[in-house]
Amino acid sequence: MSGSLAQRLVVLAGIALLAAAVSYAAVERSREDTGALPEATGSYVALAGSSGQAAFGRRTLCGQVIRPATLGVAHPVLPCGARIYVSYRGKHVLTQVIDRGPYAPGRQFELTAALARQLGLTGVRRITWSYAAAG
Repeated sequence: MSGSLAQRLVVLAGIALLAAAVSYAAVERSREDTGALPEATGSYVALAGSSGQAAFGRRTLCGQVIRPATLGVAHPVLPCGARIYVSYRGKHVLTQVIDRGPYAPGRQFELTAALARQLGLTGVRRITWSYAAAG
């Protein structure tokens, strides 16, 4: 192999290595971006409670079956799939509307048992909620 050809191969290999490094960095950055949480919009106060284990196995009006690990809320007006943040005593959870309701008087939201447990909410309590900005 002549010196000129060897130099070209080394330069091409260097360019290929640089291109691979740039591609890897771009993929890693896009993975980080997709993991970012959406911005919260607004801040509202509402009364919320949980239907508890009585809801397990029931199909919601949004088409889901409630299981012990299902995170979500029931709300009479917000559309199915609307993503919201629910906050209680310093804990914040991004969740979504999975049903209509609530099914008990005196509350604006019905939380699944798993969501209530994650927030530490028992009984009917005042929560703060906000919309999760579309992203």
